[in-house]
Amino acid sequence: MNLLMIAGGLVLLYFGAEWLVSGASRLALSLRISQLTVGLTVVAYGTSAPEMVVGVASSRTGHGDVALGNVVGSNIANLGLILAVVVLVRPASVAKVLAEREVPVLAVTTVALPLMLADGRLGLRECVGLLFVALGYTVWMVRATRSARSGVIDAREELETEAEIAEEAGAPTGVSRGRLAFIALAGLGVLLLGGQLFVTGAVALARALGMSEKLVGLTIVAVGTSLPELATGLLAARKGHSDIAVGNVVGSNIFNVLLCLPAAALAGPIRSPVGVLTPDMAALIAVSALGVVLLRKERTIQRREGALLLASYAAFMAYTIAKA
Repeated sequence: MNLLMIAGGLVLLYFGAEWLVSGASRLALSLRISQLTVGLTVVAYGTSAPEMVVGVASSRTGHGDVALGNVVGSNIANLGLILAVVVLVRPASVAKVLAEREVPVLAVTTVALPLMLADGRLGLRECVGLLFVALGYTVWMVRATRSARSGVIDAREELETEAEIAEEAGAPTGVSRGRLAFIALAGLGVLLLGGQLFVTGAVALARALGMSEKLVGLTIVAVGTSLPELATGLLAARKGHSDIAVGNVVGSNIFNVLLCLPAAALAGPIRSPVGVLTPDMAALIAVSALGVVLLRKERTIQRREGALLLASYAAFMAYTIAKA
């Protein structure tokens, strides 16, 4: 039954996220909001929606370890698993603007996470500070990209990719604003239901198998909530838009720290002993450092480098399960 709940929750999370992004992005465009703004905000936030929903649902029900493990595990999975799989399908190009703008932010947010949790908890001031940084980062990103024609083109391609994924996920089409709003709200409802079902099943499975909630968050929950990024990445790679896949992974990791984690911490306490956190944070920094090295400049990430990322993720999973 627990496995059925997890599987059902995963399905609802995937479809809910795609419907939400599809309806919200098309509604925003119908309101004459620029494709650039929609691509950098609605789509970026939407693909991180599963992490936020699951994190908030976990913290609200007293399972803060699941929420924290979800963020840490998702960020490791995004680089070590999803980016690796995308690169193995097709070598991925790194855009110059991504290397110069998003990658430094990725490095800073990754290092900031263990520093904020040095006392074993995420406090109110830290949560509010992170949310303000998320808002400021979004505004800065939109303004900085608006001046570059390449940014508009990238946003258009990302919206087209998301629309294709939404159609594959069975999202209804519509042209009226009322219908688009309904699609977005329906996606949000499905997303919330899937998140609750997924968390309930994951926590119950952890208890039944004698696993820690943090372990479940680092593994099952982390991979499950990264499904939208995986779907977007694979489709983008097949279409030859590997830069979208790379940008999606980097953006998701940034928003997981700046938005998803503080939202979860505001819904319920997130506490963990420093000694318990150390190995996971070390793994996060190591995998992120490898990602930053590969993304540091305009270049093409080769398949052998994707294999290296995948090997690092496999090593992390093996170690995490072995020490459980």
